[in-house]
Amino acid sequence: MISGFRPEHAWASNPAIGDVIGGVGADVNWQARVGELSGGQRRRVALAALLVGDWDLIALDEPTNHLDVEGIAWLAGHLRRRWAAGSGGLLVVTHDRWFLDEVCTETWEVHDGIVEPFEGGYAAYVLQRVERDRIAAAAQARRANLLRKELAWLRRGAPARTSKPKFRIDAANQLIEDVPPIRNPLELKRLAVARLGKDVVDLENVSVSYGDTEVLREVTWRIGPGERTGVLGANGAGKSTLLGLIAGTVMPSQGRVKRGKTVRIGLLDQQFAQLEQIGDDLVREVLARTRTTFTVEGRELTPAQLLERLGFAREHLSARVSDLSGGQKRRLQLLLLLLAEPNVIILDEPTNDVDSDMLTAMEDLLDSWPGTLLVVSHDRYLLERVTDQQYAILGGRLRHVPGGVDEYLALRSAQAAARTAPAAGSPRPGKGSGQAGPGGAPALSGAERRAAEKELTSLERRLDRLATAIAAVHDTMAGHDQGDYAGLRVHADHLRELEDEVTQAEERWLELSERLG
Repeated sequence: MISGFRPEHAWASNPAIGDVIGGVGADVNWQARVGELSGGQRRRVALAALLVGDWDLIALDEPTNHLDVEGIAWLAGHLRRRWAAGSGGLLVVTHDRWFLDEVCTETWEVHDGIVEPFEGGYAAYVLQRVERDRIAAAAQARRANLLRKELAWLRRGAPARTSKPKFRIDAANQLIEDVPPIRNPLELKRLAVARLGKDVVDLENVSVSYGDTEVLREVTWRIGPGERTGVLGANGAGKSTLLGLIAGTVMPSQGRVKRGKTVRIGLLDQQFAQLEQIGDDLVREVLARTRTTFTVEGRELTPAQLLERLGFAREHLSARVSDLSGGQKRRLQLLLLLLAEPNVIILDEPTNDVDSDMLTAMEDLLDSWPGTLLVVSHDRYLLERVTDQQYAILGGRLRHVPGGVDEYLALRSAQAAARTAPAAGSPRPGKGSGQAGPGGAPALSGAERRAAEKELTSLERRLDRLATAIAAVHDTMAGHDQGDYAGLRVHADHLRELEDEVTQAEERWLELSERLG
């Protein structure tokens, strides 16, 4: 029980405890016995029980495991506000780099039997560690090159992150003057079209229900060649169901899923299903059955070299697959996935059991991979690093969020406020109705409801047309002469106009959906 030995009435009405429960345990049945909960729910209950206590120092070991993006954002805000300035302390071990940037003022790296301190969060740590590795030069050349690429993204793709460190970053800027962009989206898209054709996977008015529960509702999504998309959603929102539809392991209750003839899908799941049948094999035996080489950024690498690039020690090549640690299995799983040469990769929570060095190496490999990439992850840093756009599942519907994770969190917050906000004064009933609508708003009359439903349907058709138009512009840009900068600029301007229309239509759609309840 979250309250220890305190009676329920002593804590249930406490707003601080209510905030913790809502932040990390919204899907937990607090009347159930702990033994009846899932593993993830038990972990969230343990975290809530810790957070409601009054502590001068809190130590957290991988606190973001089993939390969704929304829960992680809440936890970061809670820890920033928890103590007054100059009081309280937090010690956290985590591979979640966005979380480190949000809550930490100092980062310690444990290596070679020592603990080395760095000022600031993860971004600050990368800046300082690159400089340290540059001085070490020869022994750390491969590692430093990876970090330079990571640093280039931090400076170019997320400048707000590197504004936090107090030290000068001139030396860091000199390090990345000659570093090329992380990836060339147009070139990768051109290669993806060559490998895939123009048809990848189309979901057409697809719904999925389990019994009386509708998980996904009227989803229409055209997934194009070379797209790099992150999927956001609360726990239980239907993210894994959506991936199952794309992969063909889940059948729709209505609608149609169409896959291109050349599509080969590779799935990195959470359960290591791919490794179960080879658990008794030695790692080197598994590698001997795969391709002899794999091309990364124009270089031919053997499977063993790829494993080493992913942080896999050579002595582990003689270990049995079943004896590997979780992190080692994840490395091997990713390698086998890449060697199978899929042209569509689906990553379902790929950061589980993975440290930050492995994540950096994974991102580096994915940067040069020409294909369609779909990622479901609570790791906000990874999503922003390897994907170029995000979609969210809200109320069973899929919608594009051009503003990324920040826009998704704002939409979730607005939905929560609409559900819980009390009416201002006495609710004003709608015509012919004595009931209040969602959030205490006046209920719609029959005519108003029909008009709203008609507009909602019209908006959905408009969003479908806009999605088709945006996909057509992407296809045109992929086939356009890459040296014709003026022509590409015209297409890019048209694309921005279409995306602005999508944003306006989605905001109106959300407003109507909330009014209709």
